[in-house]
Amino acid sequence: MLTAFLVFFPLAAALLLHFAKGAAARALALGAALLEFAVAVFAAITYVRSGPASLDFNLNWIPSAGITFHLGIDGLSLCLVLLTTVLVPIILLTAFRHEEYENPGAFYALVLFMQTGLLGVFTALDAFVFYFFWEVALIPIYFLAGAWSRHERRIQITFKFFLYTIIGSLFMLAGFVYLYMQTGPAAGSLAAHSSDLQAFYNLKLGASTQAWLFWLIFAAFAVKMPIFPFHTWQPDTYTESPAPATMLLSGIMLKMGIYGCLRWLLPVVPLGVSQWQQLVMVLAIIGIVYGAIIAIRQDDMKKLIAYSSLSHVGLMIAGVFSLKAIGLQGAVVQMLAHGVNVVGMFLVADAIERRTGTRSLADLGGLTRRTPLLSVCFLVMLLSTVALPLTGGFVGEFLLLEGVYEFNAWAGAVAGLTIIFSAVYLLRMYQRAMLGPESAYSDTITDLSGAELLMFVPLIVLVFWLGLFPGTFLHLSEPVTSQILTVVGR
Repeated sequence: MLTAFLVFFPLAAALLLHFAKGAAARALALGAALLEFAVAVFAAITYVRSGPASLDFNLNWIPSAGITFHLGIDGLSLCLVLLTTVLVPIILLTAFRHEEYENPGAFYALVLFMQTGLLGVFTALDAFVFYFFWEVALIPIYFLAGAWSRHERRIQITFKFFLYTIIGSLFMLAGFVYLYMQTGPAAGSLAAHSSDLQAFYNLKLGASTQAWLFWLIFAAFAVKMPIFPFHTWQPDTYTESPAPATMLLSGIMLKMGIYGCLRWLLPVVPLGVSQWQQLVMVLAIIGIVYGAIIAIRQDDMKKLIAYSSLSHVGLMIAGVFSLKAIGLQGAVVQMLAHGVNVVGMFLVADAIERRTGTRSLADLGGLTRRTPLLSVCFLVMLLSTVALPLTGGFVGEFLLLEGVYEFNAWAGAVAGLTIIFSAVYLLRMYQRAMLGPESAYSDTITDLSGAELLMFVPLIVLVFWLGLFPGTFLHLSEPVTSQILTVVGR
């Protein structure tokens, strides 16, 4: 029941928000998000003490079809549950800073509604429950990115994102339906088939079948991450969405695709993965280099961070498809580090834009003289993104590069360019915005307030926690990644 409560409590809070206004809506939204984080911490303690069985929730949903509402938490899903529940309160606090948002109560409700969808994806152990939450997570972000954006092309941009995502999801649904039809009845069930994750794991499909099934399932994950060349919706959506929506998309939602590869793709169609492994690795490495080169050319801070994210996601995909234990472990740590880093970077961009009215690096410069707190927070998030030792970004990227290198030395060498490129475009961004010649905003800009600093503190703590004590999360995910590789190698 604890897992079900964890998933549905944000939805209940979102419904209550429709009856709250003004300060009451803000208090209810933040209180619900903090309580959700406390529940996630309690779930983590329960998992460590009693194991995953204590967090299993299995309810007959459609008994005649063998579909159960099956939720559960293991070490892999626990890492992403914790990431989600840590970041949502910070994202809500960011939304509080934007008093110009119309109908803020609806905005906060949609954020919490999306949290239910995200947590459902990370805990679902039934294919159709997974698909259900996958689509649930799409609905609120469509409205968050479209209705509250001030960009003239927001409808076209948001529709493009929606179209890409929904088409990929329909391919995945078709793959799940086919797999479901290949299963036999579950133990104790009168239904002819089962959609339980374990039933999919137990299937023995031929290599030719798995080869085309791979693309049906991978299509949804490839768009969501995204991987080159399925990325074209990302830069505009990240750039023109409101800051909280951008943080949800980049900090949490893209992890759905990487998680889906680990949980559903690799173990269910291992022969298909083996057949297309090299092609996906090539696409991932192209994405690493392409995203970094385009980021170097950007003047808009949000667009630069968006292309930086594309580059770093390419490295995570390469680590997953290296099919090496260290690569999979690196992907887990890097999902956490990337979530923290990218939310921190967009938080910096939002703070500067609210103070100056611009995100253009050409218009900025010399801000650090009057913003020592912002400068330090910016630098910490930047150095973690660059993978400085003792930060979370270093641990994740080191493990990923080792996994890619074990797969192929040349691929590892090219993938390693991400560290050099990221240092170029991120240090350049810092130099042009915070240092360099003084701009029109150098004497008028104000530093972080206490409330804004409060948003950065947990992110900075996590940056160094992941860098100094990565074993906290590696020990959680190691049994799951080992099991995945065992299934892939069957």
